[in-house]
Amino acid sequence: MPGLARRLAFASALAPAFAMALTVGGCGSTTDSLGYDNPGKLLPVTGPTSYPNPFRDLLGESDSAISGKITQGFNTLFHGAPSYKFYETMMDDASLTADQAYVTDTLHNDTRTEGMGLGMMICVEMNKQHEFDQLWSYAKEVLEIKSGPQAGYFPSFCNGANDTPTPCLDPYGFQQFVTALIFANDRWQSTGTIDYASDVLELLHTARHKQEDNGGIVDGVTNLYDAATTLPFDVPDVSSADVTRPSLVMPGSYGLWTQATGDPYWTASAAAGRAFWQSAANTLTGFMPTRATLDGTPVPGWSTFEPEGYRTQINVAIDQIWTGGDSWNVAESNQLLAFFSAQGLKTYGKIYSLDGTMVLESDHEPSLVVANGITAVASTNADRSSYVSEVWNMEIPTGTARYYTGILYMVSLLVLSGQYQVY
Repeated sequence: MPGLARRLAFASALAPAFAMALTVGGCGSTTDSLGYDNPGKLLPVTGPTSYPNPFRDLLGESDSAISGKITQGFNTLFHGAPSYKFYETMMDDASLTADQAYVTDTLHNDTRTEGMGLGMMICVEMNKQHEFDQLWSYAKEVLEIKSGPQAGYFPSFCNGANDTPTPCLDPYGFQQFVTALIFANDRWQSTGTIDYASDVLELLHTARHKQEDNGGIVDGVTNLYDAATTLPFDVPDVSSADVTRPSLVMPGSYGLWTQATGDPYWTASAAAGRAFWQSAANTLTGFMPTRATLDGTPVPGWSTFEPEGYRTQINVAIDQIWTGGDSWNVAESNQLLAFFSAQGLKTYGKIYSLDGTMVLESDHEPSLVVANGITAVASTNADRSSYVSEVWNMEIPTGTARYYTGILYMVSLLVLSGQYQVY
């Protein structure tokens, strides 16, 4: 009974996390955190005292060269020629106001909260408050649902079968919003036109208490997180009651949310997320499925390693950088890079079966090159510098499909220069 065994193992792994949350919160449930010392405001967060800088430490690049590459990447992808940029302002779209901007998926010609959230993370890390505020203003004023059962959520698009864009309430971007706003509050304070702190607290309230606010499940709308496991749902809808995506799990952020709010729920969620990853990862390759049940079992039809899943290995690396993570993060990163090295550094494919025995698409995908470069930060493999070098030597993404590679490319430049930091 392998399914039962996986569930029992997963439940056993979660037990210490829930026990810790109960102890910290002094309450009887981690699903509502009643009794935790809520200060009613956002608290400062702290991260590591230093960050790895593989561009410098592994490749020997100078600080000036690194700074120049990051600046060029940002200027090109956010404000450059139309064939490069994915950041749109009122100069390009007359429907926008002066303080709005959005990130566009140039391949599918739509706007996704994934790109909006990562765009905000890039801006706060680079101290680009103007662009940050433009993005968040657009998200709040244009994207956010203002009424009905879905109020407080943000419409986006998820890739369905055959990469077909499907409207969805994607938790990935929502969670990036939370972390980006926490950093913005710490870096710039909530004294300007945007109250970052209040917006964070509103987002987290919606994520945890949507059903309570609605008086139950209305039109299928649920909380963003499963009450029993504290894992994010694939989408906050009853149709996803037992389904998540490994790429939605962000333990590195959840621990910071506990610091910012005083709510131990997120400490439990971080531990649950790491345990989930261990259940979901294929033992032969480390690959995780695009979608899985809450115990880590691959969902039929989504049991492949493909571009959306590249975000998972990035989340693993960020968890390691921001929190020290655990030894499994290192082992997972080592296993992934060992697989790709065996496939050939410049020839590995784009989509694989989870056990790695089938190459389902053989194109050498630039966004995976970027993701593997980020993975090298958490790896101890002897050839990890080769993956960092591949990112350093990349041309700035251009063309119709530049959005996904480009947004991850900017994240990679910041991670690999030690500048994807906790504020």
